[in-house]
Amino acid sequence: MTEREKEKEMNQTKEQLFQPFIFPNGGTIENRIVLAPMTTNSSFINGMLTTDELNYYARRSKGLGAVITSCAHVMENGRFAASLSAASDAMIPSLKKLANTIHQSGTKAILQIFHVGRMGSRATLKAEQPVSASAVAPLRKDAEEPRALSAEEVAELVIAYGEATRRAIEAGFDGVELHGANTYLIQQFFSPHSNRREDEWGGSVEKRMAFLLAVVEAAQNVVREHAKEPFILGYRISPEELEEPGITMEDTLQLLNRLKKEGLDYIHVSLGHYQQTSMRDKEAKTPVLSQILTAIGDDIPVIGVGQVETEEDAATVLEMGAPIVAIGRKLIVEPDWIEKAKSGEEMRTVLKEEDREELAIPDMMWEYMKSRPGWLPFEN
Repeated sequence: MTEREKEKEMNQTKEQLFQPFIFPNGGTIENRIVLAPMTTNSSFINGMLTTDELNYYARRSKGLGAVITSCAHVMENGRFAASLSAASDAMIPSLKKLANTIHQSGTKAILQIFHVGRMGSRATLKAEQPVSASAVAPLRKDAEEPRALSAEEVAELVIAYGEATRRAIEAGFDGVELHGANTYLIQQFFSPHSNRREDEWGGSVEKRMAFLLAVVEAAQNVVREHAKEPFILGYRISPEELEEPGITMEDTLQLLNRLKKEGLDYIHVSLGHYQQTSMRDKEAKTPVLSQILTAIGDDIPVIGVGQVETEEDAATVLEMGAPIVAIGRKLIVEPDWIEKAKSGEEMRTVLKEEDREELAIPDMMWEYMKSRPGWLPFEN
C-alpha cells in the first residue's frame, strides 16, 4: 500500500470515529468516542455527588458518544475515600443529577459500579476490615489483610450489584458497566492470587468465574424487569496480573469465551496503552487488545483504551478492530477533544494552574493527580 493509500484509509477511519454505533441491545451512541471511567475523589463522605463533580462531567460530556462515570460502590463496605455511591435508594436523587448533567449535551450516561474488596482499608471503611474472596493481602506497601467473605455474604453481594443496577435505571442512566478490572472485588474473585476458596466460588478457573457470572446474571435480570428503553450492560476486564499466581491471558481468553454467551453489550479492556503487549510474556509481540479482538470476533463489541491522545490514536484503535474508543486522561487535559479533532484546532497538551477553573477539575481530583508524578502533564 502506498503512502497516499494509507493516508486515504486513515482519513476514512477518522470519519468513522464520528459515526453512530448501535449496541447489540439496540441502544445507540452518536459517535465512537466515550469518556473512560476515572476516579474524581470528590464525592461527599456519604457518597453523594458534589457540585464540583457535576461541573467536571458537564465540562467533558459535550460531543461524546457516552460518558462512563467513575466507579460507584454497591455496598458501604466496598467504598474508598470520596467514592460515589449506588449502595442505597437514598442515592438515587444524587445519581439522577449526574445522569441529567451528562444528558444535557445529548450524551449517553453509563454508571460504572464496583466493590473495592481487598483494596480498601479500615481508614475509609469506618474501621471495618476490608473483605475479599479470601484472606490474602494485595502485594502493595502497608496493605491490610482482608477478611474472607462467607458464602452468605457473597450471595448478598450479587444481589447488591443487581440493586445498584436498578438504581441506575431509576436514576435515568442509559447503562451500567460492571467493574471487573483494576484489582477490585470482581477481579479478586477471578484471580488465583486473591481467590483461594474451596467452595462453589473458587478453585478452578471455571469456578473462579462463578461470582462474576452471577453478577452479570443479576444485572441482566434487573434490566429485563425494570428497563423500559434499551439499557446498555458492559463489563470491564484487566487481562493480566503480575502476581504469582495471577490472571493470565489464557485465563482471560477462557473468560471471554464464556462471556460471549452472556448477552453483554460490550467488553471494556483496561490497558495502560492500546498497543501494549503481554505483561507476563515478554516475548509476545501481538498487542493484548488485538488478542482479545481476535478471541471475541464479532460476538461482543469491544471498547479499546490506553493513552489514546490524538485522532490518529483513536483511528488506530478502530483499525485494530475495536468499534468504540475510550479516552481518559486526554479528556481531563482537553475536554474539547471532539470539537478540536473535527476542526483540526490545536489541542491542549499540559495542565496549567491558570486553566484549572475553566477545565472544571475538582480540587480533590487536582491534588490527587498532582500526587502521582508523570500520570498527567502538568506545566512546570
